[in-house]
Amino acid sequence: MNNYLDIYCERLEPGLLAEPLNALTNLAFFIAGFFAVRLVKQESAMNWRSGLLVALIFAMGIGSSLFHTFATIWAMISDVLPILAFQILFIHFYAQRVIRLHCKWTIPLFGFFFLLMWISMELPREWLNGTLEYAPALIYVTGFGIWHLKYALREKWSLLAAAGIFALSMTFRSMDMYFCEAVPVGTHFLWHCLNATVLYLSVRSYILNAKKDR
Repeated sequence: MNNYLDIYCERLEPGLLAEPLNALTNLAFFIAGFFAVRLVKQESAMNWRSGLLVALIFAMGIGSSLFHTFATIWAMISDVLPILAFQILFIHFYAQRVIRLHCKWTIPLFGFFFLLMWISMELPREWLNGTLEYAPALIYVTGFGIWHLKYALREKWSLLAAAGIFALSMTFRSMDMYFCEAVPVGTHFLWHCLNATVLYLSVRSYILNAKKDR
C-alpha cells in the first residue's frame, strides 16, 4: 500500500513536493465545491442528494491532493473512490430526479454503465495513458447532455458544455506522458482544472432541474 507510484510526467522522484503543479491545481476542486455550495443556498436546494454530490467534489479534491503528494497505492485509492462514487450517484440522481425515470429503468442504465466500466478496465493502460477508463463517464454525460438540451427547463446547454470540456480534459490527461520531453511539467494539471469545471456544471445542471423534495 506504500509502494511509490510514478505515472505522471511531473513526478521525477519520491517526495511530497515532487508534483507541485499537479498538487496545487487540486485547489480547483475546492473552488468548484465552494461555488456549488453557494448555488445550493441560492436555490434553496439543500437536501441529502445535492449535499452528497457537493461533498464528493471536496472529497475528490482531498483524494487527488493526497495522491499527487504521497503517490502511493492507498493515496490512489483515496483519489479514485470519490470519483467512482460521484459518477454512480450522479447517474442515479439525474435519472430519477431530472429525467424522472422509473426505478426499473435505472437497472439497465447502471448495467450498461458497469459493462462499459468493465470493458474500459480490461483495455491496456498504455492506451491513452489509462484515460479510456473515463470513457463511460463521457458517454453518459454526453447522453444526458443531449436529453438535457431537449427537455431541461433551465440552462439547456450546461450538461453538453460539461461533456465538451470533459472530452478536452481527457485529451490533456492522455497527452501527459507523450509530451513529457517537450513539456516537463506535463499536462495532467489541466485535467484537474477542467474536471473541476465539469463537476460544477454537472452539479449545476442537476440542482437547477431536479424535482424538488416535498
